[in-house]
Amino acid sequence: MEEDSLRHKDNINHYIPVKAIARNIRISPKKANLVAGLVRKKKAQEALDILKFTPKKAAKLLYKVLHSAVANAENNFKQKKDSLIIKEIVVTEGPTFKRSVPVSRGRVHPILKRNAHITVTLGLDEKAEEQAKQKKEKESKEKEKAKAKPKAKQSKKKTS
Repeated sequence: MEEDSLRHKDNINHYIPVKAIARNIRISPKKANLVAGLVRKKKAQEALDILKFTPKKAAKLLYKVLHSAVANAENNFKQKKDSLIIKEIVVTEGPTFKRSVPVSRGRVHPILKRNAHITVTLGLDEKAEEQAKQKKEKESKEKEKAKAKPKAKQSKKKTS
């Protein structure tokens, strides 16, 4: 239970999703969704790197939300940044600010200033987890072998 704190107490195979939500972001959901498509289903660190160098307003906003989700996972659930993967990024429509521009003949044309809600859900990369466990097992076996070898050498020296 201590090794994997993202697992639910009752069911070992059930993960608690790590989320970060940004509400009422002043960008069109269509524009934000375009950038979100770049990083869906990628590793968290890789996604942060992609967003950092994407020259769009939405990239900066998504970077903030993703960075927050990673920080939540690290601080609240004691997870490593390398083992996190983006399960889903949802960009939904928020409240729309309605403005108008006066035009000829006393009429007005509407301007819709759209807002978005951005939700980032992170999960564990199972492949990275397995590799880390295998690496730890190999290291522990090597340490045991290293400890066993000097003892055998010492016993030989004493007998001869």
